[in-house]
Amino acid sequence: MEVGPVWESVLEQTKSAQDKNSDPLVWAVQLSSRLNSAGVSLPSIDLAHLLVSHICWDNHLPITWKFLEKALTANFVPPMLVLALLSTRVIPKRKFHPTAYRLYMELLRRHAFPLKCQINGQNYQKIMKSIDDVLHLSLIFGVQVSEPGLLLVEFVFSIVWQLLDASLDDEGLLELTPEKRSIWPTVTQDMEIDTADNFNETRSAHHDVLYKGNTMIAIEIIGEFLQNKVTSRILFLARRNMPSHWEAFIQQLRVLAAKSVELRNSKHITPENLLQLTSDTHNVLSRECKRISQQALHAVMGDGSLTSPSGQWHGTSPSALWLPIDMFLEDAMAGPQVAASGAIDRLAGLVKALQAVNGTTWHDTFLGLWIAALRLVQRERDIIEGPVPRLDTCLCMLLSITTLVVANIVEEEESELIDETDCSPSNPTKEKQTMGRCRKGLISSLQMLGDYEALLTPPQAVCSVANQAAAKAIMFHSGLTVGNGYYECMSINDMPMNCSGNLRHLIIEACISRNLLDTSAYLWPGYVNVRANIPHSVPSQVPGWSSLMKGSPLTPTLINALVATPASSLPEIEKIYEIATKGSDDEKISAASILCGASLVRGWNIQEQVVLFIISLLSPPVPADYSGSESHLIRYAPFFNVLLVGISPVDCIQIFSLHGMVPLLAGALMPLCEVFGSTAPNVSWTLPTGEELTSHAVFSNAFTILLMLWKFDHPPVEHVMRDATPVGSERSPDYLLLVRNSKLSAFGKSAKDRLKIRRMSKILNFCMEPIFMDSFPKLKRWYRQHQKCIASTLSGLVQGTTVHQIVDALLNMMFRKIGRAAQSSTSTTSGSSCSSASGAEDILARLKVPAWDILEGAPYVLDAALTACAHGRIAPRELATGLKDLADFLPATLGTIISYFSAEVTRGIWKPVFMNGTDWPSPLANLSVVLQQIKKFIAATGVDVPSLETGGSSPAMLPLPLAALVSLTITYKLDKSSERSLVLLGPAMSSLGGSCPWPCMPIISALWAQKVKRWNDFLVFSSARTVFHHNSDAVVQLLRSCFTATLGLSPSIMCSNGGVGALLGHGFGSHFSGGMAPVSPGIMYLRSHRTIRDIMFMTEEIVSLLMFSVKEIASRLSQEKMEKLKKTTFGLRYGQVSLGTAMTRVKLAASLGASLVWLSGGLSLVQSLIKETLPSWFISAHTPELDRGEPGGVVSMLRGYALAYFAVLCGTFAWGVDSVSPESRRRPKVLDSHLEFVASALDGKISLGCDYATWRAYVTGFVSLMVGCTHKWVLDVNVDVLKRLSNGLRQWNEEELAIALLGLGGATAAGTAAELIVEIGA
Repeated sequence: MEVGPVWESVLEQTKSAQDKNSDPLVWAVQLSSRLNSAGVSLPSIDLAHLLVSHICWDNHLPITWKFLEKALTANFVPPMLVLALLSTRVIPKRKFHPTAYRLYMELLRRHAFPLKCQINGQNYQKIMKSIDDVLHLSLIFGVQVSEPGLLLVEFVFSIVWQLLDASLDDEGLLELTPEKRSIWPTVTQDMEIDTADNFNETRSAHHDVLYKGNTMIAIEIIGEFLQNKVTSRILFLARRNMPSHWEAFIQQLRVLAAKSVELRNSKHITPENLLQLTSDTHNVLSRECKRISQQALHAVMGDGSLTSPSGQWHGTSPSALWLPIDMFLEDAMAGPQVAASGAIDRLAGLVKALQAVNGTTWHDTFLGLWIAALRLVQRERDIIEGPVPRLDTCLCMLLSITTLVVANIVEEEESELIDETDCSPSNPTKEKQTMGRCRKGLISSLQMLGDYEALLTPPQAVCSVANQAAAKAIMFHSGLTVGNGYYECMSINDMPMNCSGNLRHLIIEACISRNLLDTSAYLWPGYVNVRANIPHSVPSQVPGWSSLMKGSPLTPTLINALVATPASSLPEIEKIYEIATKGSDDEKISAASILCGASLVRGWNIQEQVVLFIISLLSPPVPADYSGSESHLIRYAPFFNVLLVGISPVDCIQIFSLHGMVPLLAGALMPLCEVFGSTAPNVSWTLPTGEELTSHAVFSNAFTILLMLWKFDHPPVEHVMRDATPVGSERSPDYLLLVRNSKLSAFGKSAKDRLKIRRMSKILNFCMEPIFMDSFPKLKRWYRQHQKCIASTLSGLVQGTTVHQIVDALLNMMFRKIGRAAQSSTSTTSGSSCSSASGAEDILARLKVPAWDILEGAPYVLDAALTACAHGRIAPRELATGLKDLADFLPATLGTIISYFSAEVTRGIWKPVFMNGTDWPSPLANLSVVLQQIKKFIAATGVDVPSLETGGSSPAMLPLPLAALVSLTITYKLDKSSERSLVLLGPAMSSLGGSCPWPCMPIISALWAQKVKRWNDFLVFSSARTVFHHNSDAVVQLLRSCFTATLGLSPSIMCSNGGVGALLGHGFGSHFSGGMAPVSPGIMYLRSHRTIRDIMFMTEEIVSLLMFSVKEIASRLSQEKMEKLKKTTFGLRYGQVSLGTAMTRVKLAASLGASLVWLSGGLSLVQSLIKETLPSWFISAHTPELDRGEPGGVVSMLRGYALAYFAVLCGTFAWGVDSVSPESRRRPKVLDSHLEFVASALDGKISLGCDYATWRAYVTGFVSLMVGCTHKWVLDVNVDVLKRLSNGLRQWNEEELAIALLGLGGATAAGTAAELIVEIGA
């Protein structure tokens, strides 16, 4: 600093007083007079620099230190600046000036902790800027923000760190730290031997004792900083906002704790205490975050522990915490979900969200997950028979998807632990030693799972597999080591007696196969019956996977065995994959059959690998020696056909969907469709069965699967039904490719993906290049025609063109037995004529054209056929037969039939036809029975059947295109060959029938119930769902039933206990002799919500039902307990059992509401709720009667907390608790908008219509949950909004919550948090 006249006089005065050994008080009075006359404001930055420079080191005397102390107590100099200046001068010289170091530490104890007066004093910002200049804090910590509050955090951190480095250096331990040096100038510097006038410090024994004693004092002061309420919180801010520097600090502290002699000799602090002060469990601010959250919601709700198997079915039991998982699993069974993330990522996000918000251990979380998945399987035990099997997909969810979810969570945590271990020299990386809380929780949850015997009973279809798993454990327990081949050839009679395999044994095997457990699980107490009788002789060898691994060739017997038996390990599947890629043509076909057999459907331990191998095989690379003009894919036609037929069953498609592989499968199918659809069927291949295979068949198989993947089976009218975006967007091949390309381009970049790669097969050959629709011109052209057909009526068929000739040939093929009708129908559309002399062979010859050409003409054929039928030129039966002939000739035309008929129904230009039993099939034989059964179904869910218009005088009327579609479906036989066609036609017919006026869908169900009587219950249920499409009030009633059933508020015996059992019941099955069991409201809703016209109105209805439910819950508190509650202070700081019970149910109601919103409308509906619905609700006026005239009453408070929990759960379901999912990128905008509304209301800028108690409970509850459960969310919020929120909370005396909120807001908010910490003090 430049020394001006004022400071020269001050220096002279100080030297004079020093020489006279004046009283420091006299010196201070004279100094104050001089500074006042000079107009110097106090505390003075320049005076601090002057005094410290004067002492160090020419005037290092007791009197000068007394002058400095007096200047500090008189507020002449800023204490923090003086301490900063001294640290840079004293600490490096501490070895030669131990007295100065001792005095510095004494000043630390006196002036480093009382910070409130300093941050409220004059020149605070200038002082902190000066400290930054002295210590270079911004440069060292790399923080660009230079707010004084943040500099305060850095200053406190730097002081403690300097003391730590000095202590390590004094004991010779600095070399043991990772950096082996200090970032601070703390290392003792060489200097000349001091003169005697510097306190007469000589190299004496006293000097050495003082030097060593300083080290112990410095360590104790470090402990004081970590113990003090204010400074410990400030240090926690440093930890959160400067993680890399904090990690370096902690590593050095661990070295001190492990090696320091002075620390072990200290009487005031121990190494264990010092480490405990910096641990996760001690961090004051972190504990405060959790305490606030628990105080707001968890403390009176129970800990969420699943301790009693008997409580699993009841609404107030802890297992109800996991209700969203039950609902998600049930909803996932509805059909392929075309999304960037499959069921694994979505379920993992849901599990992490519930674990965070519920504040449960991983033991309870995983136990809740397993129980929910087991309940899903048990609901399939007596399922109503229908066209869509569900057992295998439910087992896939339990044994493959759920296991992979657990694996992702466990590996994600342990990879972070390994990364931390890598950074620590004292803890060398050893993966085996890195067992995180998640894995420990998994193990304990699986051990406890054995107590839930009722849920573990395996379905009859997998009893033998479960017994094999149990037998494997029994053999291991007995010390016998046998290979997999032993179990393959064991018959029921060969099994150990009383092995009693169950679903838990299958779960354990799935976990072992993914390295989540080892075989020590076989030794768990009670895992198997160790007294089971073990057969003494190994049964004779039969062909199986062990034979294959030993080198046996693929004989027919072995192939059949491998198709029927799932592989148990990755090497077995890799062996088949190698045969499929490198074997002979016959071996490749056999390998394809094996891959698509039991290993795909029930190979739960390796299912994700099988799915990837199949997709890879559908996209073989171009051989290096290939030089043909046609596509290299043509030569693989028989091989492709086996794969396509193998994966075409609906349950197989669902398995691909659950694993999130729909976009990748679509990317593999599109090239096949393009190539084989462009190839004329002039060449055929003879299959081993003797059948002839043409390009048309391969194309149809690939194209049919592709249509199923992008929800083609849902007709265009669905877009009208749900107020969705126009036709095209998320239901197109373009969207599938977009998702595929996005997944592949991002794959491998995240830590989560790198963990997945470790589990994937190393021999997998997968194309990672992006694919675009422009690469498939034929497919693109067809899709444009498809969109055009939906958007408008047909036009543009020109006579004499190739398309016209194909249309002519197709009509003649369809109606060749009625040539006149065909001729008339053709001329109706195009004016052409057809020679009646044309024979069948001539027609087929004319149709030997590429499949794309036939699909181009198909809409004109359908238009001509419908027109002819409408004008009576062909009979309805002939129309149905002709359509069947068209579909048999090229099954791919079923897609065109569906889209064209759906579009025509939507346009409403065709008159309805009378289903009279003469021209059209009649439903009258059982229609009245179906209608009565529908009423019973609906009534059982608590919904009054609304009065629906019949659409005409006769109940048996259908629009002509729909009648034609129904007649076509009835012509199919229920055999294996027709299954793929019905899987495509059935959902489309159901969706289209549901969108038509009542009672179209009951008519369809009645017709099909006549054809397949055993499907009657399924068909009736399908019709019952359409009630909710036609009537919004019925939807509201169903939602209300869901709430009352779940909360146990219904008078029904079935729902009296509430919880998952009441909401989802026993699934969808016939449990009563001679009749149907009533379908629970949850099952009905989850099967119906996709048919609801307008989902946007549902957020308001769900909020209203949630508020009504809270009122009903609160009304059940006894009057006596209500009186007790009124006497308590505001907030949930009490633990009465009655309120705890009420809060548990409130939490359950909010959880149900959040699940309904998320499952019904996904991300967009959640965002609409948070951004629009909730602000509107708070602004709207609510009558006092609802709260019984209690402005601050319990009902109002419970409502606020219910809405807070509801909103946070909705957000965590949609966005996640972290920032790794693609959906989380949309969180900042919506969350910031909502909290801007909250902050504006707190500022008084917005008038609220709700009760004050409700508003306060909502705000404190929402912020508490953010602070305690969703830390990443806070970083998404604008800092100014956070500061306004904290100010509003302070006005409510919620300072702790305000600090916690700011502490999570990043570096910019950390400064404000630090100042608030200092402001409220200890």
